[in-house]
Amino acid sequence: MIPLPLAEVEPLGRLTRAGWTDEATGMQVDSRRVEEGDLFVAVAGGADFAKHAFARGAAAVLIPHDEFGALAAIGAAVRSRSSAKVVGITGSTGKTSTKDILAALCAPHAKIVAAEGGHNNEIGLPLTLASIEPDTEIVVAEMGMRGLGQIAELCATAKPEIAIVTGVGPVHLELLGTVERVAQAKAEIVGALPPGGVAIAPTPAPELEPFLAREDIELRRFGPDGEIAVAGFEAGDRCADVAFDLRGRRLELRFNFTSRHQADNAAAALLAYEALGLPLARAKDGADRIAFSRWRGEETSLPGEGLLINDAYNANPVSMEAALEHLTARAGSRRRVAVLGDMAELGPDAPTFHRLVGAAAARNADVVVAIGELARGYLGAGAADERHAATVEDALIVLDEVVRPGDVVLVKASRSVGLERVAEALAAAKV
Repeated sequence: MIPLPLAEVEPLGRLTRAGWTDEATGMQVDSRRVEEGDLFVAVAGGADFAKHAFARGAAAVLIPHDEFGALAAIGAAVRSRSSAKVVGITGSTGKTSTKDILAALCAPHAKIVAAEGGHNNEIGLPLTLASIEPDTEIVVAEMGMRGLGQIAELCATAKPEIAIVTGVGPVHLELLGTVERVAQAKAEIVGALPPGGVAIAPTPAPELEPFLAREDIELRRFGPDGEIAVAGFEAGDRCADVAFDLRGRRLELRFNFTSRHQADNAAAALLAYEALGLPLARAKDGADRIAFSRWRGEETSLPGEGLLINDAYNANPVSMEAALEHLTARAGSRRRVAVLGDMAELGPDAPTFHRLVGAAAARNADVVVAIGELARGYLGAGAADERHAATVEDALIVLDEVVRPGDVVLVKASRSVGLERVAEALAAAKV
């Protein structure tokens, strides 16, 4: 972190200094991650771990008056000391993967800071900004939301100059009600850009169009009718050769992913890479070095040349269908098993969305194992073998009966279901 005087932090709460320094060189909210010189911000009961933070070398411990406000103020203070260009990424699906792809593309050419995992909220974004060093040139930040106004607040802290909206779909409907309101919330990142900023958005995206009319920014589009589109995709066992049409220019890259939907995320990332002034001719230098965040399409070999696709981090109707199509593409002639849990926050139309995903599951899987009450909607669409489990524990018993050597198994659900436990059990050959 760019060194931050502790005197600037003091007004934010009760500050206890270690006494050996007047500045902080990092920020943590987890005392187990504190390193020498860090400021430990005690949120969510963290005051109980102050002694532990000091034992690990903390420069000071802050017990804030306003937890989110203090974190935002510290993140903004570090951001204001840096000349790094900030890219903000949001969207209903694919924002973390797009962040991972862009970070990999940029890393060979610039000093970068990228959001860790899914650090995209009132805690995670300030932690990302607090990782900015004096020589950082690019910050790739992720921004999530649960309602109107939240992305605008995150943007007020991060001040992005380039914004990516990966897409808009039926997520958080329990809170926002309609896809149009989801688009309004996501588009706050476009409204927050400074004059001369660059907004990157998909096409077609009818719900977004009313929010993309700013004349003082540059708008770049990805998709079938955009400035960049996927012109060819050929997946191998551990990589994919992707051809892009970029304003009539053919760009061919080899990526270390195999999912077709990741090629669309890569198209958005390439527009941001270009907007950052980095050389398109050398985009290949980082394309095969993507380190995707945990539980997002992780692949693990299973007995009998089988394969586990662990996509358990989160789910919505759009990402579910993409993951099921990927299951078919990866399986080839092998038997396909889809282990699918509830999708959360879909509001009163949740049963309908689950039935639609069930139809996609029937097209793409030989066996469907549905976990949770809403997940019953996945059943009855015509898969050859359908099973239901009320809980993850019940699912482990079902899978012990169902999964065979040589199967390709997809595990996916909303984060609240906790299907990573199923994936871990499969990977450990416990079922």
